[in-house]
Amino acid sequence: MAAEEASVVADLPRLLFLTAGVFSFYLAYGVLQEQLFHAGLKQYGWFITLIQFVIYAILSKLEMFARRIRRSGLSLRVYVLISMMTVATMGFSNTSLEYLNYPTQVMFKSCKLIPVMIGGILIQGKRYTLLEFQATLLLCAGLVVFTLADVSASATFDPTGVLLISCALVADAMIGNVQEKNMKQHNVTNTEMVHYSYGIGVVIIFAICLANGQLYGGTQHCQQLPLTQTAVPMVLFSVSGYLGVSFVLSLVKSFGALTAVTVTNLRKAFTMVLSFLVFPKPFAFQYLVGGGLVFAGIGLSVYSKQLKRRAAATKPLGPEHVV
Repeated sequence: MAAEEASVVADLPRLLFLTAGVFSFYLAYGVLQEQLFHAGLKQYGWFITLIQFVIYAILSKLEMFARRIRRSGLSLRVYVLISMMTVATMGFSNTSLEYLNYPTQVMFKSCKLIPVMIGGILIQGKRYTLLEFQATLLLCAGLVVFTLADVSASATFDPTGVLLISCALVADAMIGNVQEKNMKQHNVTNTEMVHYSYGIGVVIIFAICLANGQLYGGTQHCQQLPLTQTAVPMVLFSVSGYLGVSFVLSLVKSFGALTAVTVTNLRKAFTMVLSFLVFPKPFAFQYLVGGGLVFAGIGLSVYSKQLKRRAAATKPLGPEHVV
């Protein structure tokens, strides 16, 4: 922990640069995503996910080529499994915005700790401290309050959105634990993992969009509107997401997971505030209470991990728990 603090002080310009990158790209990601749904693409969540997967696969392949990264020995079957979970995570997450407002979705995604802990216990046999369970209870309480606020403030609230984002989080937790286990065993780079997960996912989502009609419907809708309202925001949205992930991973590598967690949680708070300012929506006081409970839970979780690292010199969090 002392080494991480020393690193932050010694290389402040790099920390500020990476923090600015995380904020810039993820704030752009959030604004562009909400802009796409305001442009009438709300019912085409899977189509947007398909475009996102295609761009992620292309960018990660270019990065592998530039950095001369060779494929590891990880089984293709494992990549298919991870890809299916990645499809579920991003597909359900994007589709949930058809039923939830953006701040509520961000709040649910901030509570990834809950399914990650459950997945850690079931998949890897991990054990957690009392503080970590208390943090989870705070997160759950915050989610309940925030969701009730959404019910009272929004005339169009639909519990389907809660179900979809919950499914996305469960799949995300499974991804994190499966990735962590296999990346350790086969020495897989983050870039390779992204490329094959999203590359295989393109095939899966293409079949889904073909079956549910979103491939045709989404394409037709985009053709009826100017490129500046559809294609351009979709490409920028996807590129922003990919670059945001890259900056977070660089932050983890250079300054440790605790610093990265702090930066990404601040970014999520700013994203929610920006959403209310740029895209006006009903507001309720319970949003502040629920948000406070959630971020208190996140803070308690970070503090508990800090204590564990000091006491047992455990290894840092993987990037999948940060993003």
